[in-house]
Amino acid sequence: MQADTDALEQMQYDVKYLASDRLEGREAGTPGEKLAADYIAAKFGNEGLMPYGDSASYLQAFTFNGDPFAGPANSFQLGRSILKMGTDYALMPFSGTGVVRGKVVKALYGIQAPELNTDDYSGIEVKGRVVALSISSPDGVHPHSKYIGYHDLVARAEKAAELGATGVIFYNDDPTAEDPSLEFTARIKSISIPVLFLKGDLHGQLVIDNNPVVIGTDIQREQRTAYNVVGMLDHGKDNVVVIGAHFDHLGWGDEGSLHRGEKAIHNGADDNASGIAVMLQLARDLLQMDQTRANDYLFIAFSGEEKGLFGSNYWTKHPTVQIEQLNYMINLDMVGRLDSAGSIGVNGVGTSPSWAEVDRTLVGNLKVKTTESGIGPSDHTSFYLQGIPAIHFFTGTHADYHKPTDDEEKVNYDGMLRITRYIESLLATLNDDGKLEFTKTKDMDNEEAPRFTVTLGVVPDYLFDGKGMRIDGITEGKPAANAGLQVGDVVVKLGEVDVVDMMSYMKALSALKKGDSAPLKVMRKDEVINTEVTFQ
Repeated sequence: MQADTDALEQMQYDVKYLASDRLEGREAGTPGEKLAADYIAAKFGNEGLMPYGDSASYLQAFTFNGDPFAGPANSFQLGRSILKMGTDYALMPFSGTGVVRGKVVKALYGIQAPELNTDDYSGIEVKGRVVALSISSPDGVHPHSKYIGYHDLVARAEKAAELGATGVIFYNDDPTAEDPSLEFTARIKSISIPVLFLKGDLHGQLVIDNNPVVIGTDIQREQRTAYNVVGMLDHGKDNVVVIGAHFDHLGWGDEGSLHRGEKAIHNGADDNASGIAVMLQLARDLLQMDQTRANDYLFIAFSGEEKGLFGSNYWTKHPTVQIEQLNYMINLDMVGRLDSAGSIGVNGVGTSPSWAEVDRTLVGNLKVKTTESGIGPSDHTSFYLQGIPAIHFFTGTHADYHKPTDDEEKVNYDGMLRITRYIESLLATLNDDGKLEFTKTKDMDNEEAPRFTVTLGVVPDYLFDGKGMRIDGITEGKPAANAGLQVGDVVVKLGEVDVVDMMSYMKALSALKKGDSAPLKVMRKDEVINTEVTFQ
């Protein structure tokens, strides 16, 4: 293996480049991310790793939806008033793109709830009209509303479209109701017709039946391309160990930033230039280590982790090595802030009995704290869901997490070297163990959040681009498993809420509490399955 002084120098060089302003925070799908991918690919080539990406290259490309943004061709005329976007009105984040000319028809809240004897469309001709709707409900907008299952504005707009409306204008005439979120995100899907929000009190004078209206919406929904970087250390063996780390970060403050203030580059030195640097050092060292040659080693630098494990999700569904060949996976995410006590978290040790070696490995003099679950907010999760034993090394969060202050000078390189030597010792110990046994772990769902009092017990597929919420993993003993759901099922309705994307799925969960039973509708391939789920 490489001498300690050389290893320290090389890891520092790698972190300094990846966390430099030149790469502008390495957000997936940006030129800075591509510079990082090319850098890692060149390192793989220099170390003699075989290319295992697309078409005999180191890069594996994948596409994802970028955050939508308003284009130049947006306009809104209501009656004789030409309204200004941003001041008088806003685009709803789920709006479709198009041009609509017609007349306004008011339909109260746009709610059809037969079980509550409510039909706001009764006696109203909607077809070919632009429907104006209050964002409130007959008994307001609050957690105890009888109409809580009908509060979702996306579902209301889709109902209007289903009845033949060509556009929707929402307004707020309820002083106790907050204006809707106007934040654009790729996780919100667009519907088929333009949808606007009329700000302030303008609705009082402009939202009048038969008032002429012209709407032009221009929402750009671009697809971005990002890259995993994949290289193989080939010893000609049957089993392949995956060593991975993500290299993307938050750019100038992507969704997930905890920074409040002017836009700034989030360099992500610890998150996760540190993990990439340790991964590259492991590649250098394993090339020279005879005591680890019972396996082949696949090194993968993932992109899109910050957006929802996009890169690792994609690789496990489009593997460049057969999944059946994989022995186990080691994930390095935020390993650059080892504290003075040498404390490090190793997550996922419940995924195989063989991970008992984690506690018996003494190299590096680390104080190891373990957790059992194979599910967590990093790329080992994607492998666990494929039945691969997977662990995650992590030196903990800190005040600079997801902020522009996560810079290179704060990285503990001596600590990174101790972690590198520890992992090398662990790899050598496992060298003669053959293929590790896989075990499922408890509490594997990752939907838990303070705003929810219930959980369905699933792992969502954040890369799913269709309508609904696709299930990537299911926790035994939780509501989804008890209801007979399967991996691959797509939830399209939960309770009274139509699930069109992750945002509406979370709204549906937030309306439920422990002890509730709710109807559940899923798509299983081409089959519609209606069942009921009970939240314990």
